Amino acid sequence: MERIEKLMTKKLYYENPYLTNWKTTVTKMIKKEDFCLVTLEETAFYPEGGGQPSDSGQIDNIQVLDVYQEAGEVYHKLPHPPENLTVECQIDWKLRYDHMQQHTGQHLLSAICNEEYDAHTSSFHLGKDTVSIDLSVPEFNADQLLHIENKVNKAIYENREIRTYFVSKEQASTLPLRKTPDVEGDEMRIVEIDGIDTSACAGTHVSRTGELRVMKLLKTEKSKGNTRVYFIFGGRALEDYQATHNVLTILANKHSTNREGLIGKITKIEVDNKQFQREIEELKGKLNHFLAQELIQTHNDTIIIESFDEKALKELQGIAKQINEASNQCVIFTSTLESKLLISHNGTLPIECGKLFKQELKNYNGKGGGNNTTAQAAFDNLEDMEAFKSFLETKIKEYL
Repeated sequence: MERIEKLMTKKLYYENPYLTNWKTTVTKMIKKEDFCLVTLEETAFYPEGGGQPSDSGQIDNIQVLDVYQEAGEVYHKLPHPPENLTVECQIDWKLRYDHMQQHTGQHLLSAICNEEYDAHTSSFHLGKDTVSIDLSVPEFNADQLLHIENKVNKAIYENREIRTYFVSKEQASTLPLRKTPDVEGDEMRIVEIDGIDTSACAGTHVSRTGELRVMKLLKTEKSKGNTRVYFIFGGRALEDYQATHNVLTILANKHSTNREGLIGKITKIEVDNKQFQREIEELKGKLNHFLAQELIQTHNDTIIIESFDEKALKELQGIAKQINEASNQCVIFTSTLESKLLISHNGTLPIECGKLFKQELKNYNGKGGGNNTTAQAAFDNLEDMEAFKSFLETKIKEYL
């Protein structure tokens, strides 16, 4: 909650949040190494506070980088100072109106969650891509979320009046505030949604609920025993619907169906894919069995060393297992696909694979480990892997 008091700069955004252009006088300039801080006699640029980001726009065609309040003054951060003391100011209206819709929408949503489920809002986040509140309940079910969404949108369609005004702390104590903030100073700014909510707030807001247009709940997640609810109002909700509709239309056309038939189509594809995957794994198993038998027959040495370009470590482990079950040979496999190496034997050889890796692997910039009969390692490049493979071959021959 932003502290409200008599400030040096006249805050036009409190008098008229719809104001986008005005002329005023620069009252102070503080030059820094790579930017400049400017204060104005009057400003409609909202400084960050109360969960709402700052406004953007231009001062004499200079882009406003940031707006913040400190010690009762509003500072405008610019890349360089303006040439004149009398300046033309312009608000980025699309950004400002989005903030107004999301912030007013949050008040409405919080009030209805409080009224319907005794769920109190503990925090509010208005980001560029996401908007959320944390509510003091462990979870909502699907029916409750639908009920909340319908109640909020009903209040939007009713186009209720929204009033903002200042009161003294004594007057504030007589109001049905949803939450009483701890603020300094003698005055408190109130935002009142007719018949629904009365809250202390320093943000910018729309004048009627109809301006919120529509609300959509996006998702919920658990957050420290509370429920975090993600939502969008107004322009964000329309853009989200347009994007979603576009994706669904493309997918429906691609699968020769309509939106309602997409779930059935995708479900069938998933079922078919699982069946195909099972068949592929079965065929891979048969191929790997034949490959294991071929490697045993074509290697008369105690060591079978092979490199594979298109096989992952998991598949190599399966081939090695079949060789270990059928012979007493030591297997050294490398996967150039993943830059990984595997060594394995059936326990009849005097080679402690894990111990060997622990002692020597760091010298080849590899990471890995294992037990007495099998070990694996990953490398940043193929050169280190090949060097370690050559070392293993020499070392194992010494054992044998």
